[in-house]
Amino acid sequence: MPLLTINGKSSEVTSTSLEDLFHELSLPLPLMLVEYNGKALHRSEWSSVTLVEGDRLELMKVAAGG
Repeated sequence: MPLLTINGKSSEVTSTSLEDLFHELSLPLPLMLVEYNGKALHRSEWSSVTLVEGDRLELMKVAAGG
């Protein structure tokens, strides 16, 4: 189980892919933005990411408002 830093907090997860991580954390895939180890990822890049110990993620949920 990799130990990741997610939004500044250490988190031990069972997932090894971003999409699995979203399901594990019950996050809505269509509304998510991802920064992976300091790099913003386009949604098309998500499937190529394998999560490993020490990775740093910033996960943001898009919210509309006015």
